[in-house]
Amino acid sequence: MSGRSLILVGGGGHCRSVIDVIEAGGAWTIAGILDREDLVGTEVLGHRIIGGDGMIGALAAQGHHFLVTAGQIKDAGLRVRLHDLVLQAGGTLATVVSPLARVARSAALGAGTVVCHGAVVNSAARVGLACIINTAAVVEHDVEVGAHVHVSTGAILNGGCSVGERSFVGSRAVVLPAVRIGAGCVIGAGAVVLKDVRDGATAVGQPARER
Repeated sequence: MSGRSLILVGGGGHCRSVIDVIEAGGAWTIAGILDREDLVGTEVLGHRIIGGDGMIGALAAQGHHFLVTAGQIKDAGLRVRLHDLVLQAGGTLATVVSPLARVARSAALGAGTVVCHGAVVNSAARVGLACIINTAAVVEHDVEVGAHVHVSTGAILNGGCSVGERSFVGSRAVVLPAVRIGAGCVIGAGAVVLKDVRDGATAVGQPARER
């Protein structure tokens, strides 16, 4: 594989999915993975764990780009912490899009965001910093997605809706047009969100109700 040099930060299940996205595209070469110190020397899908997050500064000085590949289920705290470590070290965050995804020319993706296989980011949508647009997720026209949001597998954000920063939208959830999801929310898998969800709330069910 040829391409710019990329360090992945986090070596769990989400990292494995992202590796497949990267290898399908060819724009990046994975130079190593950072994870727990006790895992150094092991591999994730043939890519070596080379150290812990204490190496970020030295790797940034060498000119590597970074992508946070720790997962996010409900709480975005770990991903936010790792994102901030990269920026504080002067590192540059990559934006990675699967060749099997569709991102409209008029859409915008924040640095550090990954768009996985089969996902769609449609016209004039805005996706913030360090988001996960997971496999087969749909971000429709004019949607606003804040920083550090995970739109999970098969979820659908319909036209003109918004999702606040650090929120999680579960697998196959559907958010109706123009609905506002607040910051730090959790939308359960399969939920159908018909009305606005306040900051920090969890909403589940069909129709979704806060709890």
